[in-house]
Amino acid sequence: MSSQRPYPIVLAHGIARFDFVTQSLRQKLNLALWDWNRAFDRLHYFRGIASHLQAHGFEAFKSSVGFADPLPVRAAQLAAEVERILVESGHAKVHIIGHSMGGLDTRHMLVYVPGMADKVASLTSIGTPHNGTSFANYGLLHGGETAIEVAREVVDFGGFETLTLAERQAFNEAARHEEASNPVVYRVYASAQTRDKLFGPLQRPYDIIAAQEGDNDGLVSMQSQLWTSQLVADDGTVKPVHQFRFPLPADHLNEIGWWDVHELCRANWWRLNLLREKRRFETAVKNVYLTIARDVTRLPTE
Repeated sequence: MSSQRPYPIVLAHGIARFDFVTQSLRQKLNLALWDWNRAFDRLHYFRGIASHLQAHGFEAFKSSVGFADPLPVRAAQLAAEVERILVESGHAKVHIIGHSMGGLDTRHMLVYVPGMADKVASLTSIGTPHNGTSFANYGLLHGGETAIEVAREVVDFGGFETLTLAERQAFNEAARHEEASNPVVYRVYASAQTRDKLFGPLQRPYDIIAAQEGDNDGLVSMQSQLWTSQLVADDGTVKPVHQFRFPLPADHLNEIGWWDVHELCRANWWRLNLLREKRRFETAVKNVYLTIARDVTRLPTE
């Protein structure tokens, strides 16, 4: 029976996903062959991770929500994706692994979309700005808010407005009781990287965040990724939030399997085994997700 099989893993991507071109192409071509799916999986936001989980016997699904829509919109879209996956897989619940805003999409969905907290066994977030990011504050104070309004007729970038420190603090308090009371297991992974090894465009955000929040992955601080150690309901019920350190130094893109060749070239430009280093790193990241999948599928099912 399906209830005896482990719940499937759903990968929830972050805001402004950079692989939207390849995903759009795959959908338009309606490529269903496994070999083609694996090829596109290597270009997916979660680079090669779904196929890695599938190769180890897990049912793994990739969700898709708006590019940079406001949080309530993305949460509703994610709920529709979860419902689709439940029908397709024949399961009653799923485990969600959410990267960056994907973790916030899931939290919002669990609190504000009726019935969804009973359809998700666990949420594991990676690099998620649970407490916001000072880079969002900086961006909105330096022209970002105007740019969002100008672009709104073409693309809704309202999701960025929900990533400020104040917005996340308000949500955390408003959602506290529901999150402490629902049956979902919450798990968070936090990562950081040294400035010299960051993907180039992340170095400026790193500086802004480091000045106010300390160690970070180039977009989100460690303390924000760690969220809180426990949730307390209005009646005093305490639910732990299980906190983990990402097992290798990683920036915001490294966390989803993307390796920047310049990380190695800057320090060891004469080395000839870059491909081997790249494969070793990507495999290590995939195995982090494999560990997560194994851990969550061992959780009690009720």
